[in-house]
Amino acid sequence: MNICVFLSAADLADRYTRPARDFAKLIGKGGHTLVWGGSDVGLMKVVADGVQAAGGRLLGVSVEFLAARTRPGADEMVIARDLAERKRLLLEKADAVVIMVGGTGTLDEATEILELKKHGHTDKPVVLLNTEGFYDGLKEQFRRMEDEGFLPRPLTDLVFFAEEPVGAMAYLEESRGVA
Repeated sequence: MNICVFLSAADLADRYTRPARDFAKLIGKGGHTLVWGGSDVGLMKVVADGVQAAGGRLLGVSVEFLAARTRPGADEMVIARDLAERKRLLLEKADAVVIMVGGTGTLDEATEILELKKHGHTDKPVVLLNTEGFYDGLKEQFRRMEDEGFLPRPLTDLVFFAEEPVGAMAYLEESRGVA
């Protein structure tokens, strides 16, 4: 399975890097491919290191203005012209999507895939990995959107909230018929 992971390129505390390493190990040990932003810094590097160390493949999709930060030794690296093309390529190459902790770029990527699902343009499973309650506020906002009629589909059709990496992978493998 090609698992796209949207996440931060920032250097973060162990409370965020540990679960990211754990999920990366699950990707690699499961024989899956990490599809990610291609960066070799911060949390993106942590996940790529973990996947590669556990025997998984790396498929990066970077963007021209970040090309100097791409990971050497990735199995495949694609350089997009701009962020819009990058998002399109990441989603195109993915069988499933996991949203980890991140900033505005991660949030942009997350809402894009959820919008595509909302309108029936993709049926790829999407997991929001809520490490250390990072996305509690967003989860509450999504529930309010659902409760007040802003979502034409049930929230559970759009995204699965996982508190731990094992739960995220179990959901993906079940959704894709891998388990």
